[in-house]
Parts: sequence; C-alpha cells; structure tokens
Amino acid sequence: MQNPLLTGLRIERKAGPCALIIFGASGDLTKRKLVPAVYSLARQNLLPSSFFILGAARTEMNDDAFRQAMRQALEEHGDEGIADETLWESFASRLYYIPIDPAIHPTAENFTKRLNELDDQWGTGGNHLFYLSTPPSSFGPFIRMLQENHLNRSEGWVRIIVEKPFGRDLESARSLNREILEVFHENQIYRIDHYLGKETVQNIMVLRFANGIFEPLWNQRYIDHVQITASESIGVENRGSYYEQAGLFRDMIQNHMMQLLTLVAMEPPAAMEAEAVRDEKTKVLRSIRPIRKEDVDKIAVRAQYADGAIEGEPVSAYRKEPNVNSGSHVETFAAIQFFIDNWRWAEVPFYVRSGKRLPRRVTEIAIQYKRVPHLLFPNEGEQLQPNFLIIRIQPDEGISLKFGAKLPGQKVRIRQVSMDFQYGTSFGARSPEAYERLLLDAMLGDSTLYARGDFVELSWQLVMPVLEHWQEVREIPFYPAGSWGPEEADGLIEKQGREWRRP
Repeated sequence: MQNPLLTGLRIERKAGPCALIIFGASGDLTKRKLVPAVYSLARQNLLPSSFFILGAARTEMNDDAFRQAMRQALEEHGDEGIADETLWESFASRLYYIPIDPAIHPTAENFTKRLNELDDQWGTGGNHLFYLSTPPSSFGPFIRMLQENHLNRSEGWVRIIVEKPFGRDLESARSLNREILEVFHENQIYRIDHYLGKETVQNIMVLRFANGIFEPLWNQRYIDHVQITASESIGVENRGSYYEQAGLFRDMIQNHMMQLLTLVAMEPPAAMEAEAVRDEKTKVLRSIRPIRKEDVDKIAVRAQYADGAIEGEPVSAYRKEPNVNSGSHVETFAAIQFFIDNWRWAEVPFYVRSGKRLPRRVTEIAIQYKRVPHLLFPNEGEQLQPNFLIIRIQPDEGISLKFGAKLPGQKVRIRQVSMDFQYGTSFGARSPEAYERLLLDAMLGDSTLYARGDFVELSWQLVMPVLEHWQEVREIPFYPAGSWGPEEADGLIEKQGREWRRP
C-alpha cells in the first residue's frame, strides 16, 4: 500500500503548455533568479515544448537585446553557465521582450496583441503565468492593466505570482489583498516566499510526518524550547534604500521566519494538498499568543550593527552604508519570543532571531529537548548537555541529532556527539534552487508552498504591536559587526535560564 504522504508530494512532473510573463523583466531578480531557474528547468527537461517567456518593463529593449542580457545573466548567475550551446539556442528562441508602462494605454494594447500572437505561435492554449517582479508600488497598476485588457481570464488558466514584500503593514497588506482579489480569484494568486522553495524547508514535513520516531516527541512534554535563526555575515550591500523603508523585522521575521515557525509547529494535515497544508499553518498563527504593546520590551529586541570585523576584515557600520541615513534608527537585528497557546505547544517558547553582519551565514531550526528528569551520573551534572535536533536550511543543508555518549575508558565520562545527515553527501545530487521549485509548482497549479491571503494578514496582525512600539521608541541599541548581536538579545533568553546556540 502506498504511503499517502509520499504520493501527495510532487515527484518530477513536467509542466504543460504555458507562457511565463515577467513584469519588471529588466530588473535584478529576473537576471539573478528567475531566468536562471527557468533555464535549469529546461536543462532538466521539465518544461513543455509549447512554452515561452515574455519579458516586459519600462526599459526600452528589443528581443535580441533581451536575449543577450539573459545570456550574460546565465553566465554570471546560472549553475553551469552556458555549457550547452544547442540548449541555449533553443531556450533563447523562446525569449521575447516588449517595453510597457501600465499607465499608458497604447503600450498595454501592444502588450496584449504581442502576447496573443505568441500564444498562437507557440500553441500555449492561453495558459498564462504572470510574475510581478516589480516594486510594490507597481503591483496595482499592472493588476489593473491586466483587468482592463481582459487578461485576468482566458481560454486556458491564468495565475499570478506576487513578489514580496506583500504590504509593509497590516493595512497595506489588506489593501493589496482587496485590490488583487477584485481582479483574480484566490486560487489564481501565488504569493511567493522563496524560503519555502528550499529543499530542507520542504523536508521538515517529511521529517515529521514520514517518520514514526519524531512526531511522538514533537510536543510540550518533551521539548524545552525552539530556536529559529537566520543570520547573514553580509551587510545591506546595495539595499540601503529598501532597508531604510523596511528594516530587518519586515524583511525577514514577518514572512520568512513565520513560515518556518508554522512548519515546525503545525499539526499533521489531512492530506498533503495545498489547502490542507495551508489550513494547518494558518491555525498556528491563530494560536500564537497576541503581543501587547506594553510587553514588547519584554519579549522583543532590535539593534543595528556598528563598526566591526568579519573574518578579520574591518567592516563599516550600517549608518555608513550607501543610501542610509547617517542618523538611521532602522534595525538590522531582531529577536522575538512567541508562545503558541494550544495543547501541543503550551508554554514552549519559540525564539526567533535574524540579523545582518553576524559571524556566519546560517539558517537553522534548533529544537532543544528537556533534560533527563533524574540524573544518574552526578559527576557529569554540569557537563551533561540537553539533546538537540537541528535542521540546517543553509548553507550546509541537512539534519543533526545531538545526544550524550560515553567516552572510551574505565571512567564514566559523557560527551555530546552528533548524528548527521547531509543532502550533498547522502544523495550525491544538487538540490534545486528555490525558484526552480516554486516556478514549476506555479506552472503545475500547486500552491502548497505559496502563502494564502489570510496567512499574510494574520502574520502582519501578530507583529504590528512590535512595529508600532518601535516606531514610537526611536532609540536603538548597537552591536559590533561580527558579533552575534546585542547584549539585550542574550538577556532576552538568559532571563529564562536558556542561552542562544552559536551555530
């Protein structure tokens, strides 16, 4: 008998005839992520023969110039560059470009005409996947343009991928949801979060629900607390203008980190289907204890990196970065504690932290189990470490179980050891890039790894008291670049007798 969980997971399925239309195609995301991801799918023979990409943006460019720009992008950002000229020629023949300004009616008419011509040429049957790779301020104009030109419906299917950030607060997220739902049905909307496309993130559900040894211990009876860390050694680089508007809490915790938290905390879904999985994730958000503004300083910390050193090299403070206000109070580090008020997780704290200019680039989920209830080895009392289950999301994807073992010798001495699983060494195959998986899923109509509208609004609702409090209290602590954050973050967890892991 087949395991229903495994049969519900998508094995390698080839997409059917369709067109990918990228608004904002002259931008950085298209060059660094989107076109390299689609090219990789072509290399794996996962695209249909009836397929093309139509790029559209305000930048003046023709098909040949777009193809040359995408070739250069693949050479710089693709896994293997242009290793196969025959494959590239076939792929390039499917790349098209048209200048467009959604506010100018004639350019929208030209766009519609070109899209219909290409549909006929390639036989895509009117199956359209629109991708909003534009600044959020352009989402509305492009959505309205699609409606006015009747491109939100067709003889085939129509879907739209919306890039993050999906709003910058609760009200803007609600407004954007209302605006897009006036034009598209919820099942047509794919709100992307690239973290969910990472192989190890997807493996969280397999680890939990395809193994009999973990799920019985996945609750408040056995788990002491959970730490979710996403650290970067780099600064804000060329994103100073964006960070001045968003800050790290909006950029990382409200979306990526909340997605990871819900995957760890969710109940088993009734089936491995999009709505069943997304229902359980949304239930987690509804169960998170609401945050009161007067309690923010007790459960949340923010800070900004100052001058310091990374791997022995001096680096400058955030306030000295390009396009950053010299007196900026924007956070580049944040840590927060959540409680999930349900039977599985009652009184188990979830500590979430993320920061720029920390010592290492690492994203991990560390589940610390409770210490043994009765110590049989009194001489080892202070050295005996708790058990950890660590899910490493990047850069060394894998899972590690840490437990105590006896050192060789006559005396009983216990040390912590690790049982490790690594994707690279265990399977000997590359893990697909997140955008490969997510784009192919959207072509297949699988929205499991995309955020639903109510999830987005609930996540904003949960964190708004924190953002509003920080807006009112302008003072911000600092931490040296190359450290693991401010002293206040250590105090957040140490006051409860715990300590942060140093990944």
